[in-house]
Amino acid sequence: MTNDIAIIGVGLHPFGRFEGKTAMQMGADAIRAALGDAGLEWKDIQFAVGGSWEVANPDAIVSLMGLTGLPFTNVFNACATSASATEACADAIRLGKYDIGIAIGLDKHPRGAFTVDPTLVGMPKWYGENGQYLTTQFFGMKANRYLHDHGISQRTLAKVAAKNYRNGVLNPNALRRKPIAEDDILAAPMLNYPLTQYMFCAPDEGAAAVIMCRAGLAHRFTAKPVYVRAVEIRTRTYGAYEVNTTYAPVQEDVAPSVYAARAAFEAAGIAPSDIDVAQLQDTDAGAEVIHMAETGLCAHGDQEKLIAEGATEITGAIPVNTDGGLIANGEPIGASGLRQLHELVLQLRGTAGERQVPGDPKAGFALLYGAPGTAGATIVTT
Repeated sequence: MTNDIAIIGVGLHPFGRFEGKTAMQMGADAIRAALGDAGLEWKDIQFAVGGSWEVANPDAIVSLMGLTGLPFTNVFNACATSASATEACADAIRLGKYDIGIAIGLDKHPRGAFTVDPTLVGMPKWYGENGQYLTTQFFGMKANRYLHDHGISQRTLAKVAAKNYRNGVLNPNALRRKPIAEDDILAAPMLNYPLTQYMFCAPDEGAAAVIMCRAGLAHRFTAKPVYVRAVEIRTRTYGAYEVNTTYAPVQEDVAPSVYAARAAFEAAGIAPSDIDVAQLQDTDAGAEVIHMAETGLCAHGDQEKLIAEGATEITGAIPVNTDGGLIANGEPIGASGLRQLHELVLQLRGTAGERQVPGDPKAGFALLYGAPGTAGATIVTT
């Protein structure tokens, strides 16, 4: 894959809780921000791809932006929704069908959506409050097994969460903007061992948008375009144990995040060692630890030492979740991946402010991962 798709505009609606504001309205704000960033008007956009968990028809956002008749495709792929929207947008331009398009993600989740959702599983409220909801229970079991197998301590999970809260303090668009000490994270109520309350992300609200164009047009809009080098989506293979597994045997196999990352690096023609800044799915602190190795950023078991030495800090050798990740931002599912891309673009442009990675970063990596075992990996470069 060559550098034939450029990102020329990014926009973000803050992540948090916004009473009285719809997901559509947040999405429209994100679109306007991206248009302003690129110096474009809505009428200049030739097509759009949008994704959401809660909103069945994101294409209806055109009623807020303007009825220009543009083609609009809705996508949904669980936590990989934004990666799927990014891939569809980039591929349509790469194939020569359009010159300029936009990928949009938006969602508005109620409190407790990831622990108690009676419309999804029909369970009573206490079931989620006791940490027995399927998703959080699975994440805890997965983290516990991984820590045991690779000699990683629970305190390392607290270090990950504390780092993401600190990064969130530097991010004006984050849900959680207060630091939490490692000891307080460890002492918080245990939801699913080894994961305490403050090691999990929260469902919330927000939106993000990214405008792309043919590379040859990029310098009309920006002096420093960021190029989409690869977007790869993969699902689990038979035998990989994931949440919602019903037919596959319970046994270990390579996770879909491994396949997605390998495919993305191969397509981009670069190695994990070339990555200067990464955004990894951190639905919980254990997920960030696991994904560091599954994506090839380090070897299994090396995370404890790397994290203790500060390698994943903004000033470290492998900065991870510089905007606070899901732990600080929360997760409106349809928007999370485009938030990751928004942050990578700011970092590669050198405009991330207080959380800017030093040393002129040139390559960024983003991983999305969610139930029932779907992963999306994206690589961008200057």
